[in-house]
Amino acid sequence: MSSGKVSPPKGWRSVEASSLVIKGARLVDPANGLDHTTDITVENGLITSIGEAPAGFKGEIIAGSGWVVTPGFFDLHVHLREPGYEHKETVQTGCLAAAAGGFTGIACMPNTNPAIDNPGLVDFVRGQADGYPVEVHPIAATTKGRKGETLTEMSELMSVGVRAFSDDGSPVASADVMRRALEYAGMLGAVVIEHCEEPSLTAGGIMHEGADSTRLGLVGWPSIGEEIALQRNIFLAQFTGGRLHAAHVSTAHGVEMIREAKKRGIDVTAEATPHHLSLDCSLLSSYSADFKVNPPLRENKDIEALIKGLADGTIDCIATDHAPHQEDEKEVELAAAPFGMLGLETAFAVVYTHLVKQHRLSFDRLVDAFAIQPRKIMRLPQAEIVVGSPANLTILSLTESWTVDRESMNSKSKNTPFHGWELTGCAMGVVNQGICWVREKI
Repeated sequence: MSSGKVSPPKGWRSVEASSLVIKGARLVDPANGLDHTTDITVENGLITSIGEAPAGFKGEIIAGSGWVVTPGFFDLHVHLREPGYEHKETVQTGCLAAAAGGFTGIACMPNTNPAIDNPGLVDFVRGQADGYPVEVHPIAATTKGRKGETLTEMSELMSVGVRAFSDDGSPVASADVMRRALEYAGMLGAVVIEHCEEPSLTAGGIMHEGADSTRLGLVGWPSIGEEIALQRNIFLAQFTGGRLHAAHVSTAHGVEMIREAKKRGIDVTAEATPHHLSLDCSLLSSYSADFKVNPPLRENKDIEALIKGLADGTIDCIATDHAPHQEDEKEVELAAAPFGMLGLETAFAVVYTHLVKQHRLSFDRLVDAFAIQPRKIMRLPQAEIVVGSPANLTILSLTESWTVDRESMNSKSKNTPFHGWELTGCAMGVVNQGICWVREKI
């Protein structure tokens, strides 16, 4: 168990977590049918009591009135950039951003330099998170060097705790290689996470292909460029019996394809990002590279389909695709700017403000999508609000209003598309691995 001596995010403080009561908070754990306002006691990293705090309790007491405590949030799709691109982000700055967003666990993608394709790099990345209340689970590359040619040593990587494989950002072009990946990962119980893109259809694309790209004179990235690759991978998952997870689904037809695949019993899961659930392609009219992302922001009909798919469980979880880039990399001609935007620190508030408050998504489903389903997909132990379970908790305010300010981000980069947005709801604390961090102000 960590000593918890690492400094918390900006505006947060460390609280002694060895003996702790969160008093008078609403506890919500949909997997266990819990939605009740009461106290929760944590001692030596375990939940020891749910109900009125023990008489004469001498430990730390946090006044939780008006707050909500849920199982710890987990982000299945994060780019920590280390090793190789530490000028954009490091494991440690990423952990600070994650905690500030309410996440107690993150899975980081292997598009680093070198790629995370061997046990030594997995151990290195995981070790960089020591002392933080955020568990870091490296996703290993599907192919060596993410070159799409030779599979990595999946069994060896699984032996050091890897549970998922992906060449994210570099779709596996060869159907045969993808078939073998699904077969071998499937035999090991791992999931293959695939960025679904057919490069011959998307080469040079800057934004969604449609009326807006024509009007703005920008090269289009058509929906079919995602959907044709998604369909291929669904067929391969059906043929192999392997486990496929579709990253950052962005199109209405893609949602329907996943819905039909699930009906046919194919082992496919999917994620949607907060930005694809809330932003549309017309925002590229500003020519700001903060809105340039891969896959691109789509049309309103796609947003509507994603929201409905999330609400009915077709889309299993919410993942940020947190992709930090420094200012000088983004402040160039749009065609030359890299794809990607920050997501960790705004994810909950964006979804709560634009979906839950608008009665498009239930709060229970939000918790399920942020905390429960991602761990199911990774086959990791669940975070639960159950006596005897490890204390792995996210503490939220559903009433706090705040304005997104890129300069206050804990990430090393500032490329948020939500700068200046007025949002409601924020993370107020995290408890995990014997550490408790609590926000002092918003």
